[in-house]
Amino acid sequence: MKQNNGKMKQNNKIDLFLDSGAFSAWTQKTTIDIEEYIAFIKKYEKDLTIYANLDVIGLGGKQPNKLTADKTLENQRIMEDAGLSPVPCFHYGEPFSYLEYYVENYPYIALGVAGNIGTKLMKWMDKCFGEFICDKEGYPKTKVHGFAVTSISLMTRYPWYSVDSTSWVVTGRLGSIYIPRRSNGKWVYDDNSWKIAVSNKSPSMKDKDAHITTLPEEKRQLCLQYIEEKGYKLGKSRFRMVRQDRPLKDNERWAEKKPKGKDAWRKLEVIQEAGVSNTYQLRDEMNILYFLDLEKSMPKWPWKFTAYKQNGLRQLKF
Repeated sequence: MKQNNGKMKQNNKIDLFLDSGAFSAWTQKTTIDIEEYIAFIKKYEKDLTIYANLDVIGLGGKQPNKLTADKTLENQRIMEDAGLSPVPCFHYGEPFSYLEYYVENYPYIALGVAGNIGTKLMKWMDKCFGEFICDKEGYPKTKVHGFAVTSISLMTRYPWYSVDSTSWVVTGRLGSIYIPRRSNGKWVYDDNSWKIAVSNKSPSMKDKDAHITTLPEEKRQLCLQYIEEKGYKLGKSRFRMVRQDRPLKDNERWAEKKPKGKDAWRKLEVIQEAGVSNTYQLRDEMNILYFLDLEKSMPKWPWKFTAYKQNGLRQLKF
């Protein structure tokens, strides 16, 4: 924010990382035309901080392989020949020689995980960072972006330069918020943080230790303390049954799906005090703040990858 003649003027300049949307296109069984993608970038390039290559995922099998790696590299060169500088992307399942090439030739690369690979993910990332991305001292030789890195344990384990994730919004829409642990009078942001259900429509309200209202009192008070310190409230609502054709007031919303029949009755939520228990936008805000604080708590990039000894990583078979 900047002050101008006694008034606050908002600085709307933000950093934008453009993803090609290749993974979404793959899941929806559609394609993205590279010439259209190039034209789009050139049209809005002045507004973009950085943009990704048009990577290829579904080619010659369900998971990326040498065919997808070749096609992705081909697209990289097509975009570069068009005068662009996209971030190259390396996927799980592709030969590591491509990752080695990107690390040695580009200042910024991306790692992508196509589909669900479960427990193999950390082993794969250990090999990526331990054998190719980081030097003998464990420091990254290039900036690395993690596509869809949603796990806090993965965010804090590897020296990413940037990641993208929708977990903050998905968690909020499902009725929960992230809350850091409290240790020695400070909030600790790590993979031991809590994900607490707070929605007053959550089915977990009936389960012990599964909702903020059913937590042990000491833990519940810690959660309330964090919520209040961030400038938010838990919120209050009351519920009642009304005819489903009743028009809603500004502080009212339906608390269940629409029943059949015009004369049916439906549960109504009346918001008495807005808070994280009854307003998903406020849960979204709190989860954004959590990840911003998580980022602040991490060491300044580039930091050392120390999860495994480098010599041990050299022995990994994959």
